[in-house]
Amino acid sequence: MNLKSQYASITMTQEIFHSSLPLHLESGEILPEFDLGYTTYGQLNTDRSNVIWVIHALTGDSNAQEWWSGLIGEDKFFDPADHFIICANLLGSCYGSTQPFSENPKTGKPYYYDFPQMTSRDLAAGLERLRVHLKIDSIHTLIGGSLGGQVGLEWAYTLGEKLRNTVILASTAKTRPWVIGFNETQRMAIESDCTWGENAESAGQKGLETARAIAMLTYRHPQDLERKQADSENKMDDYRASSYLRYQGQKLAKRFNALSYWTLSKTMDSHDLGRNRGGLDEALGQIEANVLAIGVDSDLLFLPSESQYISQKVKKGTYKEITSSAGHDAFLIEFEQLSYILKSFYLQQKSS
Repeated sequence: MNLKSQYASITMTQEIFHSSLPLHLESGEILPEFDLGYTTYGQLNTDRSNVIWVIHALTGDSNAQEWWSGLIGEDKFFDPADHFIICANLLGSCYGSTQPFSENPKTGKPYYYDFPQMTSRDLAAGLERLRVHLKIDSIHTLIGGSLGGQVGLEWAYTLGEKLRNTVILASTAKTRPWVIGFNETQRMAIESDCTWGENAESAGQKGLETARAIAMLTYRHPQDLERKQADSENKMDDYRASSYLRYQGQKLAKRFNALSYWTLSKTMDSHDLGRNRGGLDEALGQIEANVLAIGVDSDLLFLPSESQYISQKVKKGTYKEITSSAGHDAFLIEFEQLSYILKSFYLQQKSS
């Protein structure tokens, strides 16, 4: 499939990459074949040195210009007039890539609950398969936040000198019990849905609404909710915060499915860059690229100290911090700060 359109005079291409070769997963399972939906903006320059590869977060998709509009687009920091920008929908996600509702070639029926367990390392391996297919020999910048940052670190480890710069936002080298605990409560909410276990695309939908509401409390900071959702009058029910969380849950359930959410939350839980590589310090020390680790001062999910740790343990690391009351999601919101940090980072590379 090859769909082309013009967006602000910049060519946007959406395609599906099909790999007929099996993907051997970290769990020991095998994905016989798979698809990756991906979107590109702009064109490769003569020496193919202008590749910006974006990796989306948990419920994101490949249309990075839409959900990161303050960073990607005409006259934005990553301008398709100058860069060849690519973003692929991660394996397990439901926006064009192989996921639990995809057909299992062994049975001719959807995977549903038999979809294999996947780690961030597996997702990075899928992206690597796409890179080779596209004959992209080097990547100027690999950038991702949250789950996307975890996958980015895994891929940076294997890319070696094929990658020049890595930007990891609000993420971690290993998922900690705090995050696993929040993710488990979300899966418990999905499990409590009476439709969970059914072979239907609507299975677990109400549970997913609750799971998203729980997740939103980890993506925001108490000060942000106080500022935006506090009630001005005396009330005893029907609070704005309650309506906000219900709305967010319903909004996600309309565009995502519970099985993909379950799969990718498990992927986040299992993230450990140092697994079978001599530990975190050893693994981080093997990354060849310049690494910019960006934390958020109000992030309650992936603490700023985890981004600091990444910057300290890689060979060429820099740490910067976004100041915001928005919490974890600040990396998707604070475009001015992010653009300034990126500009400073690139200037630092030129001068060194």
